[in-house]
Amino acid sequence: MKDTLTVTEITEYIKQLVDGDEVLSYAAISGEISNFKAHYASGHLYFSLKDDGAQIKAVMFRSAAASLDFQPQDGEAVKAYGRVSVYPQGGQYQMYVTRLVRDGAGALWQKYEQLKKQLESEGLFDESRKRPLPRFPKRVGVITSRTGAAVRDIISVLTRRWPMTEIVFCGASVQGTDAPAELRAALRLMAEKGNVDTVIIGRGGGSIEDLWAFNDEMLVRDIAAYPIPIISAVGHETDFTLSDFAADMRAPTPSAAAELAVPDRAEYISRIAALDGRMNNSLVSRINDLRQYIDSISSRGVMRSPLASLEWRKKDLLSKSELLHTRIEAIKNQKQAALTTLASGLNALSPLSIIDRGYLLATDDGGKTVTSVSDVKVGDSVKLRFTDGYAVTRVENTEPLNGES
Repeated sequence: MKDTLTVTEITEYIKQLVDGDEVLSYAAISGEISNFKAHYASGHLYFSLKDDGAQIKAVMFRSAAASLDFQPQDGEAVKAYGRVSVYPQGGQYQMYVTRLVRDGAGALWQKYEQLKKQLESEGLFDESRKRPLPRFPKRVGVITSRTGAAVRDIISVLTRRWPMTEIVFCGASVQGTDAPAELRAALRLMAEKGNVDTVIIGRGGGSIEDLWAFNDEMLVRDIAAYPIPIISAVGHETDFTLSDFAADMRAPTPSAAAELAVPDRAEYISRIAALDGRMNNSLVSRINDLRQYIDSISSRGVMRSPLASLEWRKKDLLSKSELLHTRIEAIKNQKQAALTTLASGLNALSPLSIIDRGYLLATDDGGKTVTSVSDVKVGDSVKLRFTDGYAVTRVENTEPLNGES
């Protein structure tokens, strides 16, 4: 045997030992799924099986995965059947799974479901209590890890989409036992001193253990009662935490949260340009309409030769004036003739015309016309009307006609 072995040689030797072991050639292992990933291009599934004491990496190739009747996910308790071997390129042992079945909910997953049901029953996840995000926030608060990729992604998207917005950052642990307390403290600090319009809280993706801080009951309650609209951006698209359900808005990734928090400057520039174009087109159209109207007025005779038009108007006015004068004179003469005829008729009926022919009009003291000898008696005064005045006489005797007394 050689004194010195290469890495490849020793790895191959260990692989032979493992592959030759009867127990490891086909094993059934129970555990909880963690760090589950589905490779979309190849169709292979990669995950770890773990319990309280240890964990083992596992792979399930596409041919075996095609027979699954459920979608594996982190925290789920399963039984895996297959062989344990060594993966030389990685220098690690792993399980090559040929069959995978559910074995009840894992401890973390069960705790997650129980807390979710409790908080949901209290109304913390109701859509009716969620608020809309401000359309044009002046200041956006960001709570995440100081060193993770999430903060860089969020700042990059916010700066690109809406550079007018001020970013207020508050760092906190997003994983581990201290993370819930630090996240809650960051929320309080942001609400008290941040003076922000919207808050983004989150981190990148990971296993159920990595994201567990965002399932902390007190943190979830703080998010539900937060006085500022809040966006939860925890994990990747398929990962949901209880913070996602409690927040006013849930984003699948930190970058997506930044896109939800602010409008897109390029989109508004495009809309403004479109409106500017429409306004210019409207103004040009209006100007053209007015120009055509002016041209149509200018083409009229009065505009081409205003003096000739005025002269024609003057002649027309004089002609109409003369016609009106003639008609007025004719009407006047007609009415005057009718009046003369009417006056003659009235004069013929007037008692004065009778007086003019030598007759008298007699009235008593009361002004009543005396028409009969019986209307007076001896001693009465009678007023006689002549054509040129009056005479008062006294009745000394009455003589009825035909000798009647």
